[in-house]
Amino acid sequence: VWVTSVEHKWVTIGERRGKIEGEEIEPMNRLQQFGAATLLCISVLSSTSCMPGQSVKAAVKDAKTRKSAPDFSLKDVNGKPVKLSDYKGKVVLLNFWATWCGPCKIEIPWFKEFETTYKNQGFAVLGVAMDDDGWEAVKPYITEKQVNYRVVVGTEQVSALYGDVESLPTTFVIDREGRIASTHIGLISKSDYANEIKQLLTGDGGIVVKPAAGY
Repeated sequence: VWVTSVEHKWVTIGERRGKIEGEEIEPMNRLQQFGAATLLCISVLSSTSCMPGQSVKAAVKDAKTRKSAPDFSLKDVNGKPVKLSDYKGKVVLLNFWATWCGPCKIEIPWFKEFETTYKNQGFAVLGVAMDDDGWEAVKPYITEKQVNYRVVVGTEQVSALYGDVESLPTTFVIDREGRIASTHIGLISKSDYANEIKQLLTGDGGIVVKPAAGY
């Protein structure tokens, strides 16, 4: 049972686990909240974020201020280890999500499109699913949705590396050098993501930078 905030358009893992200040929320209220959140969010996605009071414009950090994205190794749906460092030389959209997260369901089609559009330019999406049920929940979901990018199941340790991810979706856009160029907590617009990706693919300054050999 989970709750989506109508105002903020994200879901916290604590809420998913029923830890909402010790209060119980009736199932119908949760469904109503999700429906309202989804409708409101869809209505404004073309031009604004679903996080009132926060910047909705693409906000790629200056290269000099970016910090390295912590490396990790997790297994994909086929049991093959996936290391973030293996993606160095590419622009990576690292998305923490879950199958029960309403806003995440809105983003997934965008990310599939980005993977198809920019893959040959040195770009990749990597999804980190935070479902408590692990692959039991994730595998059928990504199969049904025909997710075309790699997905791994996250751990508390990996979450801690990224500041203890509590709200979903949480997304980090990482540059070719493996540094975090932008961070988004909650749902933002598709165009904001696209603008950031294109900016990073062109080397932040309009000069196309080819990915390192082997990537």
